[in-house]
Formats: sequence, C-alpha cells, structure tokens
Amino acid sequence: MSTLDGGSDPTAAGNGFLADVWINLKRWLIKTTRNPFVVVSSLVQPIVFLVLFTAVFGQVTGDALEGALGAEISYITFLVPAIVIQSALVAAAGSGIGLVDDMESGMFEKVLVSPISRGAMFLGKALSEVVRIVVQTVIILALGYVLLWFETGGEVGTYIETGLLGVLGIIGVTIVFAIWFTAFSNIVALITRDQESTIIGANLLQFPLLFVSSAFLPVEALPGWVQAFATVNPITYGVDAVRALMLGQDVLTVIDVSTFGGVWDTLVPALAILLALDLALGAVAIRYLNRASSSQVS
Repeated sequence: MSTLDGGSDPTAAGNGFLADVWINLKRWLIKTTRNPFVVVSSLVQPIVFLVLFTAVFGQVTGDALEGALGAEISYITFLVPAIVIQSALVAAAGSGIGLVDDMESGMFEKVLVSPISRGAMFLGKALSEVVRIVVQTVIILALGYVLLWFETGGEVGTYIETGLLGVLGIIGVTIVFAIWFTAFSNIVALITRDQESTIIGANLLQFPLLFVSSAFLPVEALPGWVQAFATVNPITYGVDAVRALMLGQDVLTVIDVSTFGGVWDTLVPALAILLALDLALGAVAIRYLNRASSSQVS
C-alpha cells in the first residue's frame, strides 16, 4: 500500500497503485460531469476558435502557406492542428484550477492524509483531463472536415493523409503534449493555493506561447526573433507533430532532422522533447504533492 511519501507500507491495508489511479480518475471525472458549464464550454470553445481563426486568418495567409507547404494545402487543414493543441492547453490549464477548488473545499487535505500514492494522485487527475482532451480532439477533427467540405464544395479529397492510424496518432500526440502543461498548472496551484493566481499563471504562459510558435503561420513567415523563440517553444513541437500526421510529411523546420524519413523526422524529435517535459514537470508536481503531504502531517 502507498504511504504519504509514495513508498510502500506493508502494515497498511488498501489499494495498489493502479487502483489508486482509477479511484482518482473516477473522482475527477464525476466532479467534472457535475459542472455542465465546464463540460459545455470546453467543447464549444475550440469550435469557436476554429471557425473564427479560419475566417480571420484564412484570407491573408495564402502566400505564406503556399511558400512553406504548397498551393494545395488549405488553411483549414493547416489550422486544425493548432486548435487541437490549443484545446489541450486550455483543458490542461483547468487541471490546476480544479486542484485549487479541492483545496478551498477541504477535499485536498482529506486526500493528503489518506494512504494513497502521490504519483497516482497526479496521474489519475491528469488522465481525467485526457478524457476531455480526446473528446475535444475528435470534435475538432470532425469540424475541420466539415469546414473543408464547405470550402471545397464537397471535394475534400484526402483530409488526413496518414489515415486512421494518423487519427490515432494525433490523439496520442495531443495526450503526450497535454501532460507537461497539466503538471505545470498543478505546480502553480500547489505553490499559490489561489484560484485567481493559478488562472493568471496558466494564461500568462499559454497565450503568448501560442503566438510565438508554428500554430497560426509557418515559422518561416514569422519575424527572426519569433523564429528563434519558436525553436525552444513546446507548442511548436506539439503543433508540428499533429500537422505532420495531418499532411503526411515532415513539417518541422525549427530543427533539422533527416534521419528517420518522412513524418518520422518530425514525430521522433517532437515526441522526445515532449516526453522529456512530461517526465521533468510530472516529477516536480509529484514532489510538491509530497511536500504538501509532509506539511499536512506536521
């Protein structure tokens, strides 16, 4: 059985790690579904962004998009990966806000004094956000197809070049991407223990990073300083990984990789960077949970 510091206590009776993860996952899913506003807004927001950004930027990005990827690429197809990643960011940011709500209601302290693995606490909560992100991703991909159908007069052709495996790959990339920001929002929540500060902290990082990445325009079309920042911006790697699966080609331009061939020249380095971030920030989040446990016991 897990102790407060995440270790094993042979004298305690209780659940194993996977059972702890399941209990936390179920608790957070139930809590989310009991708030219809959160559910509806999280599903509607990416739809609004996709429609608005297509209408606003679609008419002015033709030359930049043609120069980077070719004339046959629609801005809708180019934009869908950005909206997928943006919706994952918003859902991940909400994870920390939910944790602060737990603190304010007193539930967090009750969980801390229970013999439950801190790793299971974080993983169960992160997986509850993953469920919402998967649903959002499927909706965005479907809406992108509908918008493209209207734009082309019903002659969409191949929407996702990598097919069904590509769809599953896009969902997988989005999950891997979301974990690091989920961890970040939980870290902010554990440090500030204040809902307003957590919202500001998450948004302060979220929106600037989106606009200094490859999300809305090809990196080559951006100013020099933005291109330099895009190279170290995790959103660039998330968006480009999804975009590579959409277009069936290597689209990563911020670093030069030609070892694996085709889409893998984008996927391998992008996923390696995102997984490293997941492990690093996930470890920090669990460490802060352990600190909170020690403080509670004291």
